[in-house]
Amino acid sequence: MIDRFQGEYRFLSNFWNSPVEFEGRTYLNSEAAFQSAKTLNPKIRDEFTKLNPYDAKQGGKHLNLRTDWEDIKLDIMYRVVLSKFQLSSDLVTMLLETGDEELIEGNTWRDTCWGVYNGKGQNNLGKILMRVRSELKETK
Repeated sequence: MIDRFQGEYRFLSNFWNSPVEFEGRTYLNSEAAFQSAKTLNPKIRDEFTKLNPYDAKQGGKHLNLRTDWEDIKLDIMYRVVLSKFQLSSDLVTMLLETGDEELIEGNTWRDTCWGVYNGKGQNNLGKILMRVRSELKETK
């Protein structure tokens, strides 16, 4: 089990700087792409293409969420994470090298939607990463 996206597994984090293509734009990292999808405003989305992960996360907290956000956020995250790995053969290799390990985004910032905090959480990011790994394994 990989229970934190730190150290040698930092590349699994959305804070890892690696280009992501999403809905016609290229972002510096998956965090920026994901946060930008919270709005449909093209000018705001353009601004997110230049943001580092920390600034993107902070900026995403201040957006007025699109009305369908709760219905689509899991699919958005899947598409963003898939793009991150599709654009980097090195990242694909690293992800595949995790084998069949369970991927858990353990965290200290109390995120129980995307990860696990104090043993509780849905671990949606971990589940998406395992799905992407499985799909990439099938194409290799």
